[in-house]
Amino acid sequence: MTDIDKHNTNQSLGDLRRYTKIDHGIEGHTSHGTFKVVVYNPHTIRIHATLAQYNDHSYAVVDTPSGDFKLEESETSLVITTSKIQLILYRTPVRFVFKDLKGNVINEDDAAFGTSWIGEQVSTYKKLQPDERFIGLGEKTGSLDRRGNGYQNWNTDNYAYHNGSDPLYCSTPFYIGIHAGQAYGIYFDNSHKTHFNFGASNNRFMSFAADRGDMNYYFIYDDSVSGIIEYYTQLTGRMELPPLWSIGYQQCRYSYYPDKEVLSTARTFREKDIPADVIVLDIHYMDQFKIFTWDKNHFPDPAGMIQTLKEQGFHVVVMCDPGIKAEDGYAPYESGKEHDIFLKYPDGTHYSGQVWPGWCYFPDFTKPEAREWWKNSLKSYSEIGIDGFWNDMNEIATWGNTLPELIEFDFDGNKTSSREGRNVYGLQMSRSTYEGTRELLNGKRPFNLTRSAFSGIQRYAAVWTGDNVANEEHMMLGVRLVNSLGLTGIAFAGYDIGGFVGNAHESLFARWLQIGAFSPFFRGHSMVNSRDSEPWSYGEEVEEVSRNFITLRYKLLPYLYSCFYMATKTGIPVSRSLAIYYPEDAHIYDGLFEQQYLFGPSLMVAPVESNASLAKVYLPEGEWYEFFTDKKHIGQQQIIAECSIETVPLYVKGSAIIPMAPYAKNNTQGLGTTLEIHIYYGQDKNEFFYYEDDGESYAYKEGDFHQRTIAFDPDKSQLKIAEVEGSYSSRFDALKICFHGFESSRFKVNSKLADTFYEDYRYIQKISNFDPVGDRRQEFVLKDLPYLLLDYTTGPLTISW
Repeated sequence: MTDIDKHNTNQSLGDLRRYTKIDHGIEGHTSHGTFKVVVYNPHTIRIHATLAQYNDHSYAVVDTPSGDFKLEESETSLVITTSKIQLILYRTPVRFVFKDLKGNVINEDDAAFGTSWIGEQVSTYKKLQPDERFIGLGEKTGSLDRRGNGYQNWNTDNYAYHNGSDPLYCSTPFYIGIHAGQAYGIYFDNSHKTHFNFGASNNRFMSFAADRGDMNYYFIYDDSVSGIIEYYTQLTGRMELPPLWSIGYQQCRYSYYPDKEVLSTARTFREKDIPADVIVLDIHYMDQFKIFTWDKNHFPDPAGMIQTLKEQGFHVVVMCDPGIKAEDGYAPYESGKEHDIFLKYPDGTHYSGQVWPGWCYFPDFTKPEAREWWKNSLKSYSEIGIDGFWNDMNEIATWGNTLPELIEFDFDGNKTSSREGRNVYGLQMSRSTYEGTRELLNGKRPFNLTRSAFSGIQRYAAVWTGDNVANEEHMMLGVRLVNSLGLTGIAFAGYDIGGFVGNAHESLFARWLQIGAFSPFFRGHSMVNSRDSEPWSYGEEVEEVSRNFITLRYKLLPYLYSCFYMATKTGIPVSRSLAIYYPEDAHIYDGLFEQQYLFGPSLMVAPVESNASLAKVYLPEGEWYEFFTDKKHIGQQQIIAECSIETVPLYVKGSAIIPMAPYAKNNTQGLGTTLEIHIYYGQDKNEFFYYEDDGESYAYKEGDFHQRTIAFDPDKSQLKIAEVEGSYSSRFDALKICFHGFESSRFKVNSKLADTFYEDYRYIQKISNFDPVGDRRQEFVLKDLPYLLLDYTTGPLTISW
């Protein structure tokens, strides 16, 4: 036992006594403990300190160290240098200071405290740099800049949370610090309850702490915030490419039943020409809320119902709760006991908690046998055609919302308690569902959604922000939550459009759906005993607005699917906080503008409240076009935007390249045979990586994809479309290239003069049929938009002007 265990006072690592070289780093022995410094790559260095034995188990980190470094020593310090950063390790006492190669401080320990313990709690204290900002930490309420606030990571079922609620459902202990033109990331890999203090109630330090376990963090440095996210997702993994249908519109209700209501809802989408791909079944499809069952009265023929939906172009997603009702004769309960897969107390008895079905046992998804059992149980769904799965109530949520801390988790043979296991329960359930259904679906990609999560969840599931409320605050909060999740590597995220709790009014739903059309995960959802919340449920005007923006979402699918593919390669999210590209611009942290974000690399969304007809919008550096009118603005200024209920402020970055489909019919398969490529004139060079595949299988991993680089070069007055890479044949047979903001109207294709056509191009065909007072019937028309119409070829194209 050390002095720290006895006296419960702050005790740091102490002084360096000796060190030895290890693979890719060093191990140091101090007066109170030990530590390792491991170079994972030139950008990423791991610091791992303990007073006992190292705990190297991690469900989040999938990367392995491979970095080279140079080690120098002096009487006062050791210096580890990579090709990107320098770590100075002071000997007396042990403190860590990270610098760039020019000697500028990026991040440094508080000189007095560094890494230290109070009882079991371990903390690292970092000196606050002048004007330092902090972003990230995932699903956290509050402002984009975390400075001056504190947060906990302890996955919690937080029903109807508010703008100051903490913690919520997910824990992603990764943040990015920004100051003096520098940016860095720190990922704290400890799944116990953790605490982050970004200068809350003090002006000396920020700190991160865990109630128990090792101090185990990864320091990440790059020249850009986007680079930091790339290296963080190299460390924790990147998302798998989802099926194309899953990024279309999804309709949910707690709950649609009986089967006639499900079929009627689907049929109404088709009758009203509103595109949709997914119907989601909440818990009432089950027999008395018991997982892996069907209510035989309400769903006498689930296989037949699913087949009918498939014939109409719909996929079905079902809710999967982890609680297994403790009921004699209930097959999953009997089978789970037989295979010994449930969580237990230390005395060997099963843990039982009360939730929807009653008293339940819970699979220990940190146990390999439980993951295999779960996969086999999911066969009953996949065999009847279900290919989407929604992991809910997996915090673990039970009535009382308090999980006993002495429950034991297997942790893949590293037995521990729920103090360490709670935060990864949702991650491991999502892993079990994803890995199981990937194997069961005969080569088709599953869609997997979760409420609870931990770092690394992007490898297995999309995340939605839980039980939000039908009000203006939650609409804006949802946008910030999704953007912050993106900063922590979760590219596929979204919120319940219209609000889950309560009743949205007409204009609120219309506005929420407009904004939600530019969310990676696009789902309408509402709770039991609330008003109907389908796009047609709020009157004809809202129906028309909803149809227009859902259709626009589908027209943008060539752009959007390409962005999803890039997320699988780089980790860069689909919804991108402006802090990724403009971290030093103080305006983007202003409460008026912190909701603004980029949807993909080129579309900027400026969310506004439902009652706004005019709103202030901030345009960052560069050139910006109004999406619906092509009106051009110069950046680094505030403008006043019109935003009646028929539209939302939406802007296109100068030099943007946006592939679109001119038509959108019932679902993601109805995008026509012409690919439009919209080019917006700007002063900067730009590239876009256009991507296609079959949208459902893993054949793309074997080269069966269709990718080509599209490059805009204003200096050379050229647009180059590279030769196709991959063996997949495009769904398109014609290419329509649309030129926005160009002075020239004469274009050459591969050095030959081409015919230029013109049209009044309409993004939204019709906004409203209503004219109660004045002229509210708007049509967004781009007069005399020049375009080229070409056969779609796989060879290179050079277009000049």
